[in-house]
Amino acid sequence: MQKLFILFLTGIILYACSEKKGNGATPAPTGPPPALSVEAVIVKPQDLSSDIEVPGTILAYESTEIHPEIAGRLVTLNVREGAFVSKGALLAKLFDGDLQAQMRKLEVQLKIADQTEKRQAELLRIQGISQQEYDLSLLNVHNLRADMDIVRQSIRKTEIRAPFSGKLGLKNVSPGAYVSPADVITSISQVDKLKLQFNIPERYGAQLKSGMPVSFSIDGSNKTFTANILATEVEVEENTRSLAVRAYVKNQDADLIPGAFAKVKIVLGKNENALLIPNNAIIPIGRRKQVYLYKDGKAAATDVITGVRDSTNIQILEGVKIGDTVITSAILYLRPGSDVQIANVK
Repeated sequence: MQKLFILFLTGIILYACSEKKGNGATPAPTGPPPALSVEAVIVKPQDLSSDIEVPGTILAYESTEIHPEIAGRLVTLNVREGAFVSKGALLAKLFDGDLQAQMRKLEVQLKIADQTEKRQAELLRIQGISQQEYDLSLLNVHNLRADMDIVRQSIRKTEIRAPFSGKLGLKNVSPGAYVSPADVITSISQVDKLKLQFNIPERYGAQLKSGMPVSFSIDGSNKTFTANILATEVEVEENTRSLAVRAYVKNQDADLIPGAFAKVKIVLGKNENALLIPNNAIIPIGRRKQVYLYKDGKAAATDVITGVRDSTNIQILEGVKIGDTVITSAILYLRPGSDVQIANVK
């Protein structure tokens, strides 16, 4: 009897515990997850000015170092630092006394050779000498004249002249110094006209044309200067993937100094029907780019081709059309076909 009572009591306790456990359990959720709340933008045409800013350098229109063609001692130096000189102006003169003496010697020899040639020409006319003897006399005259031309060129090389009109730089030698072709006497720059050199990314190379205007500014001046493109390099720089460009500076201003740093702005064109979306809507996938579109409560991924980018927006060339709704928030949580609801439309 006591055993039956114990079994009955144990059964009641177990039943009560199971009832308590069952009443405290949370039922498993059923049905689809709630839609993700996102922000979006409706695509519409906007004005877009395609421009880029790159660093540049102001250059003299022409600039070169002045070297002597031959070695010798400087007897004259007409270099006034910072002065403007005309093309052909004598800048320096090397000692040429030995060459002048050689020229005088050749002049005397030529005078005698001319007289000998004339006498032998008369003798040849009366058949007093052979044709060969006269030819040797005439050859001597020609040889002496050729030697004189060589000496004249050597004398010319002792004269160092300005290759073009321009402004002289600092002189690096003094009169009496012995110089060689490796020595720099001074420099000359044509600063009445200037050039602007800069590099642009290779993808913009096809959009630059000769005569195209560019604007630039320099440090220390609030002025804006203009230039026109002269030419571009024939090939892209392999290491930087950029293209070198030179432009002719139209402004003649005292603020513009060769070698100065310039900030160059190039307007590549204006598009009044550009499709722009926020930069944060773009998802890079390898070499491809995607955006998510809102379609009937779902997120639909689509590949796009982009164009010009600024600090806020990016141009879409292909993949999106006017009126599409592009999702701009919670991009990392989206998957193709995800349920979404628009919380805010810009």
